Amino acid sequence: MNINSIGEFLFDVFPGIKKLGGAPFNFIYHVNKFTGKGNFISRIGDDDFGNNILEYLNSKNISVEFIQKDKIHQTGIAKVEIDKNHTPHFTIVENCAYDFIEFIEDQFESIKSMDLLYFGTLAQRNKISRDTIRKLISSFKGRIFCDLNLRQNFFSKDILNYSLSVADIVKVNEGELKIINELFFNLHFDIQFISKRVMDHFNIKFLCVTLGEKGSYIFDENNFSFVKAKDDKIIDSVGAGDAFSAILCLGILHNFNLEKINELASQFAFEICQIQGALPEDEKFYKQSIFIN
Repeated sequence: MNINSIGEFLFDVFPGIKKLGGAPFNFIYHVNKFTGKGNFISRIGDDDFGNNILEYLNSKNISVEFIQKDKIHQTGIAKVEIDKNHTPHFTIVENCAYDFIEFIEDQFESIKSMDLLYFGTLAQRNKISRDTIRKLISSFKGRIFCDLNLRQNFFSKDILNYSLSVADIVKVNEGELKIINELFFNLHFDIQFISKRVMDHFNIKFLCVTLGEKGSYIFDENNFSFVKAKDDKIIDSVGAGDAFSAILCLGILHNFNLEKINELASQFAFEICQIQGALPEDEKFYKQSIFIN
């Protein structure tokens, strides 16, 4: 299977340390490690952070074919603080290179007929990247996966309406589901009821709602699965949702049942919570972690 991801490429800057991140990259990194395939479309600055990214990708044998270089705008940065509940809080710098991803029709032609395209909302905050994402989606023939990842005030009702309307698969957290309800329905909030309302309204085939330490729901058109999360030995939850998304995507493409997908995704997200940052530094992590050929 061939999976694509488009969006932000940035460094999560913790006190005293920086970690490569951005939800679309975290997602495709995991997919790449499990499947050996995965294309990432983004844009980095012509700066030290950008050079660090290229060195990192080359060291991990990850393709840089769709990574654009920007001579004007800096590589993306998000400052991260972890609260006492191990929850990350991001302060995201604006007008970074990933806000200016260009649509290169000849280059993108090769990916239009692949299996899945992943996108989110943060990279849509600027018109240039937003138009690129929408042009690519409009011509894409495979499944569309939207992981909302609402950050700060970098979204609007229009962006949410578009993103939910074009996606076959959607992943949100509980807070994001509440925002969707407030913007579009303004009904009494019940996770199962609102989830089904969202799916019907936007014609979504699969909807996942993550609840942090409480667990996760996955809905399809006829059934749902709920799995309670593990909560011991958590270092931080940075990137846990992206890890969940990677397994959710692979499970759906492999036609696994909802319960199996939810259990696998929850387990892998829990494993990510046991390390600092979103991405494991030890390659053995993936050999030791769950997944199936």
